Amino acid sequence: MFKATPNPPDKHPADSEALDKAAADRALNYYLKPKSSKPQTDPSQLFTLINGINTETLLANLSENLASANAMLSDLAFDLEGSRRHIALGIHQLIELSGQLADRALDNVEAHPST
Repeated sequence: MFKATPNPPDKHPADSEALDKAAADRALNYYLKPKSSKPQTDPSQLFTLINGINTETLLANLSENLASANAMLSDLAFDLEGSRRHIALGIHQLIELSGQLADRALDNVEAHPST
């Protein structure tokens, strides 16, 4: 039996080269181009937190940050005089109270771990 079309069909060399290049580009892009896993964020936002951080970790870091701010402001307050010192000590007290709230929330999270 005789076939009317060649097996495989004739290809023009220019078409074959273009198809080969396109296939090679797709393969290289698939395997070598890094996938962007960063979520789109507001460019005016300087700091972001990744999704999926558990509450205990967030509270522990909050508590540590408040303790650091407390230490820095305490040191600063004793170098100041007059009304500036009173303002610094007032801020110090707010930080101390916030730290106690964060510590209590952290204790509650540790006492009732999520499953």
